[in-house]
Amino acid sequence: MKSFATFAPLLLVAQTFAKQYSQTDSIIGSGFLSAFSHQAIADPTHGRVNYVSQSTAQAQNLTFASSDHFIIRADHTTKLSASGPGRNSVRLQSNKQFTNHVAVFNVRHMPQGCGTWPAIWEVGDNWPNNGEIDIVEGVNDVSPNQATLHTNAGCTMPGSRTMTGTATGNNCDVAATGNSGCGVKSSQTNSYGPAFNSAGGGWFAVERTPSFIRVWFWTRNASNVPADVKNGVANINTDNWPIPMALFPNNSCDINSHFGPQRIIINLTFCGDWAGAVYSSQGCPGSCVDFVNNNPSAFNDAYFDFASLRVYQ
Repeated sequence: MKSFATFAPLLLVAQTFAKQYSQTDSIIGSGFLSAFSHQAIADPTHGRVNYVSQSTAQAQNLTFASSDHFIIRADHTTKLSASGPGRNSVRLQSNKQFTNHVAVFNVRHMPQGCGTWPAIWEVGDNWPNNGEIDIVEGVNDVSPNQATLHTNAGCTMPGSRTMTGTATGNNCDVAATGNSGCGVKSSQTNSYGPAFNSAGGGWFAVERTPSFIRVWFWTRNASNVPADVKNGVANINTDNWPIPMALFPNNSCDINSHFGPQRIIINLTFCGDWAGAVYSSQGCPGSCVDFVNNNPSAFNDAYFDFASLRVYQ
């Protein structure tokens, strides 16, 4: 009875609240420059990074847009002084805030290399009280991708969920988990890092409703990519999509009270609270900070290449 009581509401959620959405934002190429702002801020995750302004990013070719490419990258030519700032890189924040929506990211390439910590995520003001949804995240080239929620107290996930990924924890409260949150690891090794790039990238999607948050991943040539995802059509129906990589239902987490209006963040940092903490154990050479300081050419492939971002509401 216990397992049935947990499972039945999940079916009800999936059947009742998934719906059709209409495209409100189609962001391609230089459209990213008007839809996002560069955040030249101190890294909240304490990375060996120096986030630069848009003017600096463009002058140093760390931000580049063409017809259907938008690239953000880290500096890969400068050897750093140990007493100076970290490696120049980019952190973008969407100008719009979103509540209930679907966002589909068509990504050709993501940053790779020891010490790297790339992420695509959504976050509300007054963290963690308005929540955080990590859509793409990993460190030091170790796959697979992990999707994670970070909240204040009172948000947990059921032990049994209809998803293809594997839960790494069910308590989303950052105070109770040392900021680990409640994560789900993808079952696909090509969802992150060099394997993702070798496959030509793919699509990540997030859906947020009052009743659940879902995350999907499809590699570039997968046979089960929904046509509306692949073609970027004007209207989508998430009922027609396959089982998600990650499902976060509201069984014991009131999504409306734990997640406020959120902005999309795209960033690349180095070392810091996660990548630095596990750097040596993941087979990377020396110390993380020394490696980032002294090996600029190691970051030739530390860049995002976005084909598009489409938002539906």
